[in-house]
Amino acid sequence: MTRVLIVVDMQNDFCPDGALPVAGGNDIVAPINALMGDFGAVVLTQDWHPADHASFAANHPGAEPFSMVDMPYGPQVLWPRHCVIGTPGAAFHPGLDLDRADLVIRKGFRAGIDSYSAFFENDRTTPTGLAGYLRDRGLTDLFFVGLAHDFCVAWSAMDAARLGFHATVIERATRAIDLNGSLERARADMRAAGVALE
Repeated sequence: MTRVLIVVDMQNDFCPDGALPVAGGNDIVAPINALMGDFGAVVLTQDWHPADHASFAANHPGAEPFSMVDMPYGPQVLWPRHCVIGTPGAAFHPGLDLDRADLVIRKGFRAGIDSYSAFFENDRTTPTGLAGYLRDRGLTDLFFVGLAHDFCVAWSAMDAARLGFHATVIERATRAIDLNGSLERARADMRAAGVALE
């Protein structure tokens, strides 16, 4: 099979009661588990930040969470501290079926740069290695689910399309932050990039 399910950042900190909760994040665990059997491979991504990460508002004196700053690689949202390496918040949601995962890609572990996409750091050039893994296995049809629809899912799907993969977002198995209209912008950007939304 050439189809792979890429489960983006289904971690405790992105679910209700987490440090950066996405509304309804818990609701998609069961649908994601149910989808896994329909694919030849399953890849999980995991946000994995050091405590001094540059994307954390707490590391910018006087900055508020969800404000914007300019980084050397472009504009950056400053987030609440989340998914810190080794903490319970960085762990996968306890209901997620980890036994089906062929690969876990950790991202955002470089302190100076954020990493939304499963394929690249936010400089859009530093690779995670996922593209090579997928090509080596002949996995060309990529289906994205998880959190958050308008950030890490969208960036991953657009990068997949840019790299020549067939990219689809299964919207019923995603949830969005929707920061100042970011969901509709992301949906428009994905369509423009050639990503299918279903």
